[in-house]
Amino acid sequence: MEELERIVTAVPGPRSRELASALRAHESRNVTYLGDDFPVFWESASGALVRDVDENRYLDLSAAFGVANAGHGNPYVVTAIARQAERLAHGMGDVHPTETRVRLLEKLGDILPEGLDKFFLATTGSEAVEAALKTAMLATGKARFAAYRGAYHGLSLGALTVSGIDTFVDPFCKVLGERAILLEYPHALAGTTAEAAIASARAELALRDDVAAILIEPIQGRGGCIVPPAGYLAAVRALCDERGMLMIVDEIFTGFGRTGTRFAVEHDRIVPDILCIGKAMGNGFPISAVAARASVMDAWPMSTGEALHTSTYLGNPMGCAAALATIHEHERLALPERARRMGLSLGSRLDGMRALRNVAGVRGRGMLWGIVMRDGAVAESVVKRALATGLIVLAAGPSGDTISLSPPLTIGEGQLSRAIDLLEAAVRSVE
Repeated sequence: MEELERIVTAVPGPRSRELASALRAHESRNVTYLGDDFPVFWESASGALVRDVDENRYLDLSAAFGVANAGHGNPYVVTAIARQAERLAHGMGDVHPTETRVRLLEKLGDILPEGLDKFFLATTGSEAVEAALKTAMLATGKARFAAYRGAYHGLSLGALTVSGIDTFVDPFCKVLGERAILLEYPHALAGTTAEAAIASARAELALRDDVAAILIEPIQGRGGCIVPPAGYLAAVRALCDERGMLMIVDEIFTGFGRTGTRFAVEHDRIVPDILCIGKAMGNGFPISAVAARASVMDAWPMSTGEALHTSTYLGNPMGCAAALATIHEHERLALPERARRMGLSLGSRLDGMRALRNVAGVRGRGMLWGIVMRDGAVAESVVKRALATGLIVLAAGPSGDTISLSPPLTIGEGQLSRAIDLLEAAVRSVE
């Protein structure tokens, strides 16, 4: 029988409140929101369940920012990391490589869309995005980019230049220089067609010859789970070919089975010039990567002993072992297919919530869904009320008005059904 939520104290409990006080005393106040009713401090996690320091148990519909696609604490991944740590916990980046790194790059070549066969390993999503931008600059000789309003590609300075969420950009705009040209991201549910959306993008770029690449998410995740109209990615691919620009796709959130295929670009049967992946790649161990066509990646000069772009933890052995084990579990458990199948029933359940007064819309694909609330205040109340009953969800969107659902792809059907019951109850309670 599947384990469900269990709340045994007030939420947050006394130990979480004690730790919140200690955190407030030592951590930058900008990092963690600390209120009377939020957050709880995690103690452990397994599958789709999270336990806090007060022994409360929660159903997790966030997969910790879409990371735990193969389930929290997946035993095979945990064992792979532990065994690698015993042998070699850290290598030497771009100086002395490891066999594990070679095996991971070979495996990525097997599972990624055909043609993406040269790689750059990194640690975070932001780093992968910045490496992709640098690659495009070297390959094209141009330094301007087009991206999308509502886009989220990380918070480091380079990634902020292509961000479409002003809240993150405005405090640092003085140092960012020339930002990306921001295009409108089309909404499938708003009735926008791929043809109309690409005509708008074409007009925006018509008089420019300095754009190296268009950077796009196949579904905007942090931006509110916005799904573009069918055929739009293919139209962007064609526009890039037409104007001699590269196409960079950010699959840091949507990759590794999240949308019902291994990578979301497979829905549109396109292959970008550059692909960014991360989050679920290590199922909890930090690792990311940039994949590119060889002709594009080979714009980087041959190393003569000093890499132009590298990092201390590039190709970390434990990260590579975690990624290999995670891919193994995705294949063994057929997680992309499971996400597709369970996503159909999840979407059907969520559609039934459209009738609720505070719900303005529902959108998603596979196991990535967003429930648009009347406003950000309502969404925040739903997140907190859900937490109090044993359910972890997050708010997304530039105004925080969307409840984002990205559960572990291993979540049990009974657990998922119960989680949606709790979510609907939270939405109704705010009404």
